Amino acid sequence: MTTGLLALVAAVWGALTGLLLPRAAYRFSVPPGEPWRDRCPAGAHPVRGWLGATRCGACGSDRGSVEPEGGAESDETRSGPADREADPAAVGRQVPSGAGGHGVRSALLLAGVTALVCAALAAATGTRPELGVWLLLAPVGVLLATVDLRVRRLPDPLTLPFAAAALLLLGVTALLPEHTGHWPTALWAALALAAGHFALHVLNPDGMGFGDVKLAAGTGAVLGWYGWPTVLLGTFAAFLLGALYGGALVLARRAGRKTGVPFGPFLLAGTLAGLLTGAFAA
Repeated sequence: MTTGLLALVAAVWGALTGLLLPRAAYRFSVPPGEPWRDRCPAGAHPVRGWLGATRCGACGSDRGSVEPEGGAESDETRSGPADREADPAAVGRQVPSGAGGHGVRSALLLAGVTALVCAALAAATGTRPELGVWLLLAPVGVLLATVDLRVRRLPDPLTLPFAAAALLLLGVTALLPEHTGHWPTALWAALALAAGHFALHVLNPDGMGFGDVKLAAGTGAVLGWYGWPTVLLGTFAAFLLGALYGGALVLARRAGRKTGVPFGPFLLAGTLAGLLTGAFAA
């Protein structure tokens, strides 16, 4: 199979799986300490399952979704001092579906992003067996980034299985011919990045949430598959992207120097950059 055809197939896979993410993103996007959403956006009917659209078939509504406008601290989130000073009444305020990111445009955006990520991974990895692992993990990464951007939270039901699945699937891949990675390095990198992010969490809990620590275990495993240079590159890219985003917010006067920002999307973006580089060079 040619690289172009492989990338096309991966893009179709990404688009199809991306279309299944909106309901999970909607249900997971709640303030810390609250149960996952189990009602439709209008609040009139129960939501069953985790895959598919957010539109309620009973009332035809995808409006009126409840989405917090600020973060709150928990072991799954990060929040700066500015977040804790936010008006408590703002949390859980009713917002239009367009602002909340639920609806057709949100579904198409998730499908498009997932398709692009999967196509890029296929183009860089080729027909090597680890591509199957990347294509299975990519939709979960997009979902994690989406939830973190919305509510500054990285749910345990996503981060912990992500790390476990990465190590398990790469362990199986290491038994297959033509793979180009090293599973023991993936394991050590998962432990190293989790430990490093945990140290940052202890030193500055407002800047590094415990959810980031759990996510770092999964991203470390993915990066470690291609060796320590890939781990260093992906980690550096994550912190660089986060710093550039924070600096841009400060320059635009949309945030202060101590305002907390969601780090999960940048951790995942840096991991993608390192993974693409490592896969292409392998």
